[in-house]
Amino acid sequence: MVQTPLKPENENYLIYLPKTIGLYVSQEQFAALAASNRELRLERTAKGELIVNPPTGWETGKRNWSISGELYLWWRNGGEPGEAFDSSTAFILPNGANRSPDACWVSKERWDALTPEEKGTFANICPDFVVELRSASDTLKSLQEKMREYMENGAVLGWLIDPQNRTVEIYRLGLEAEVLANPSELSGEEVLPGFLLDFRRIWK
Repeated sequence: MVQTPLKPENENYLIYLPKTIGLYVSQEQFAALAASNRELRLERTAKGELIVNPPTGWETGKRNWSISGELYLWWRNGGEPGEAFDSSTAFILPNGANRSPDACWVSKERWDALTPEEKGTFANICPDFVVELRSASDTLKSLQEKMREYMENGAVLGWLIDPQNRTVEIYRLGLEAEVLANPSELSGEEVLPGFLLDFRRIWK
C-alpha cells in the first residue's frame, strides 16, 4: 500500500478569496495571522470577519507620515499626557473589533487604568482621538462606518481625511459629523490642547 507523506504542520498554502466570501477568525487566530503577516495591515470586524489592507501607495504613505509625525511632535514637546500611536498599531475595541487607526492618541488616565493583560499585544481600548486617511482603494462609506464605530466605542474626537475631495469630516462625541472643505489647518480642540495639523503638507 502506498501512503501519502504527511505535510509539515507549518506548511503554508496560498488561497484567493473572492470579495463575496468572508473569512471569519477568532481573536487568537487574528493575533497569529498578524504576527505572520507583518507587511499587511489586518483588521477584524466585531463579528470576526478578517479585513486585509494591502500596503499603501507612496502618496498615502507620505501623507500618513506627515500626520503621525505632527502628532508625535506635539506629544514629545509636552502635549497632553498620554500615548500616541501610528498606523501599525491595532486595538481591540469594546465591541470586539480589531482596528488600526492611521494615527491615534490615548489619554494617560485611560491608558494607566489598563491592566498588563489588557494592554497585551493589542490593547483592549478604543483611543480617545483617531485619524483615518482615505487612500485610493478606500470607499468613503466604509471609512464613515469605521469612524462611527470608533465613536460608539469610546473615542471623543475623530478626523476622517479625504485627500481625493479635500475634505475633513470631524466626529465629536454625541454630535453629528461636521464636514470641512479644504481646511488649511485643524485643531485638536480640548481633547489635544495645542495640537494643530497643517493641511498644506497633506493636500499637496
